[in-house]
Amino acid sequence: MLALSGCATHSASQGWVTLIDGNTGLENFNRLGGANWRAEGGAVVANKSRTRGASVLVSKQSFKDFELYAEFWADNDTNSGIYIRCTVPGKVSSQSAYEVQIWDRNPDPSRSTGALLPVATVAPIYKTGGRWNTYEVTAKGQQITVKLNGVVTVNVQDGKYPSGPIGLQQNAGVIKWRKLLVREL
Repeated sequence: MLALSGCATHSASQGWVTLIDGNTGLENFNRLGGANWRAEGGAVVANKSRTRGASVLVSKQSFKDFELYAEFWADNDTNSGIYIRCTVPGKVSSQSAYEVQIWDRNPDPSRSTGALLPVATVAPIYKTGGRWNTYEVTAKGQQITVKLNGVVTVNVQDGKYPSGPIGLQQNAGVIKWRKLLVREL
C-alpha cells in the first residue's frame, strides 16, 4: 500500500491508507472490463471502454468496517460510482456490492448521484458534473452513511453485503479520482 502523503485531515498516523494519491495508486487495484484506466494530470482517469458495459478498478485489499474518503471529478454525463463491500470481486455490480452512485443524469433521479444502490435513493437531487467533489462513506456493521461534499445523502441500516474490496466504476463519460483513502474501524 502507498503511504499517505500530506492530507491534513487524513494522516497515516490516524490509520488512513492511501489507495490513490494523484497519479499514483493503479497498482493497488485489479482491472475488470475494458476501460482505459491511466494516470493523467494528477489523477487516475478513465473515459472510454473497449468493451460493452462497466469497467471497475477493484482494490486488492478487502474491507469490512471502514471510513472512506474520495475526491472525484465527473463530466455532466458521467455514469460512475464507488462500490463498497464487493462480495464477488471478479464480477462487481450493485447485485453483489453497495454502489455509491455518481450519475447526475440517471433517468431515475432518485437513483442519481448521492444514492446508495441498491438500498437507498436520494432527494434532493445533487449535481456534481464539471468540478471536483468529495465522498465520505462510513460502513460499520449494518450502518452505512454517505456524505457528498459534506452533506449526508444516505444514512441507512443494511447488512446484505458484510465485507469485500472497494471498486471504482467507469460506465460512461469521464471519471477522475484524485484521492482515495480508507481507514479500517
